[in-house]
Amino acid sequence: MHRAPNKFLLASLLPPVLLLLWAPASFAERADRDMPINLEADQVLIDDVQQTSTFTGNVRLSQGSLLIRGDKIVITQDKDGFKRATAYGKTADFRQKREGVDGYVEGYGERIEYNTQSETLDLHIGARLKRDQDEVRGEHITYNAKTEIFQVNGSSANSGDKPPQRVHAVLQPKPKETAASAPVQVAP
Repeated sequence: MHRAPNKFLLASLLPPVLLLLWAPASFAERADRDMPINLEADQVLIDDVQQTSTFTGNVRLSQGSLLIRGDKIVITQDKDGFKRATAYGKTADFRQKREGVDGYVEGYGERIEYNTQSETLDLHIGARLKRDQDEVRGEHITYNAKTEIFQVNGSSANSGDKPPQRVHAVLQPKPKETAASAPVQVAP
């Protein structure tokens, strides 16, 4: 007797499977973490007592190949010198070169949080992440540059008047070898 697959089991396995498919090819540029953070904006307010700096107006934060842009970016520094940057915008965005390949990881959301200590980026509200032709969307995406793992979450049923949002992913097939690039086989 053939049993139908359990839909709940398949649904619970889908997010980890998507992470496994997505993660191996999403390496962040390693040299970025040793580079200084540069900021440009129309205005800045620096509070040395609170260890915060608020940049407003067409803000650009860069660290090596990492670029974060938004309408406003707030930088806080902890007692150990690690920084957290939170970018806000109708659509704030980031871009970072991938290690060892000619490609970038790009992300979008209304709020992006970057933590220099954990080397993580959190994208919130209408979050979208792209790598080449692959794309994932959800309400919250976490990208960890150390472990090279993405986690994508939809919104919950308890998110006010809005219906729950599911995660959406488009993963392109790997290109097949062409006849010209296939190895030539010689008969014995």
